[in-house]
Amino acid sequence: MGSVAVDSDYGAARELSPLQKARALYNPELPPCLQGTAVAAEYGDAATAADHAGAHVISQAFPHTYGQPLVHFLGNTADVPDATVVTEHPVVRVGVVFSGRQSPGGHNVIWGLYDAIKAHNANSKLIGFLGGTDGLFLQKTIEITDEALSCYKNQGGYDVLGRTRDQIRTTDQVKAAMNTCQSLKLNALVIIGGVTSNTDAAQLAETFAESKCSTKVNSQLISNACTDALSAEKVILGEEVAASKLTIFDITKQICDAVQARYEKGKHHGVVLIPEGLVESIPELYSLLQEIHGLHIRGVPTDSISSQLSPWASALLEFLPPFIRKQIETEKLLAQLVENEMNKRQKESTYKGKKFNAICHFFGYQARGALPSKFDCDYAYVLGHVCYHIIEAGLNGYMATVTNLKCPMNKWKCGAVPITVKSIVKPGCSQDILKAALSAMASVTDMLTIMSSPSFAGQATI
Repeated sequence: MGSVAVDSDYGAARELSPLQKARALYNPELPPCLQGTAVAAEYGDAATAADHAGAHVISQAFPHTYGQPLVHFLGNTADVPDATVVTEHPVVRVGVVFSGRQSPGGHNVIWGLYDAIKAHNANSKLIGFLGGTDGLFLQKTIEITDEALSCYKNQGGYDVLGRTRDQIRTTDQVKAAMNTCQSLKLNALVIIGGVTSNTDAAQLAETFAESKCSTKVNSQLISNACTDALSAEKVILGEEVAASKLTIFDITKQICDAVQARYEKGKHHGVVLIPEGLVESIPELYSLLQEIHGLHIRGVPTDSISSQLSPWASALLEFLPPFIRKQIETEKLLAQLVENEMNKRQKESTYKGKKFNAICHFFGYQARGALPSKFDCDYAYVLGHVCYHIIEAGLNGYMATVTNLKCPMNKWKCGAVPITVKSIVKPGCSQDILKAALSAMASVTDMLTIMSSPSFAGQATI
């Protein structure tokens, strides 16, 4: 898989559709704090991990990169006495790699980084790694130029460089990454990806610092913008589900009530938008997955896990439709539960509409690779500029941030946060296993893998 991806024709000129051409004409803007070549950096107090209970463990695991200060980037006219303004801009060589799944605006992070690098020193170079982390290990590169970017500005996907099944985790992978950075004489490596990529970036930055490698490692977290369906009257947000502690039955009732209310208005159609990570926000499913995970890490064989679940967990697993026990697909689970409830309401004559019929679609990759909105274009382009200023400040193990996004761009605030601030110690993990995460969910992938195994499926009993 890796060799195919690495050898693909990334960065080549391509034909754009009329819509893509129209979007390519858009020129992203910069907030005042990033305009010009003299940007001030204000350093705050030492940052501590959001997981206060695990702060000591995290500080021991990342002794060289934990406890670094928060950084704010300010315009050169800002009246902040302690701010540092970099006036000299030496030539730099920066590597950039896509790591993780696509997201609208990914290309604009590279564009913003490239423009910032060239604006401060025209002789500096931005080196892209082809095929994600496989390309990083194998030193498959392309120099980012205006020509190389011309067909990819404001475009969706990760096509300019591509990606693989990305990770920088094993000892050999870390060594390969370090060897590449040293061989290419890189001053910095920027990893563009999501939560898991931040984990890898944090560990890589720590290893580089410990080995006294001169390359600085920083990351950029990007995510999808919301898509609005015109016919939808129900949008489920994972954060609301978690905050309100809604159960799977509560969510089912909400959807059924919406279906019934639309029927009473003569609307016999609708769209329900479900976030991909909703399963992590539903309390009982979250607890079931954690219980399975707990048994797994204690060494309980997969075919014996179901018999050792607590009574409530066994009951919940038995309640789930057989096809869901093999693999939790949230949209299909909800569709089945809603259909059952609507059929029940029909029999009770509380609902007199047509038979409920759901069609499920998973648009994860389509949404991630979609044409970016103007907000996506601006946001990602600004993040690219922030990445440069992190490099210019000599920071290692940081993530670029932009806040105040609900306000007009002239009020956006730009800065950098140590990646270890986002680290948490996972329940049941040994001290050296840390994950940079935005939630406290423990290894969902591992648990779903266990639940989907043939020896586990359908064995739960009450």
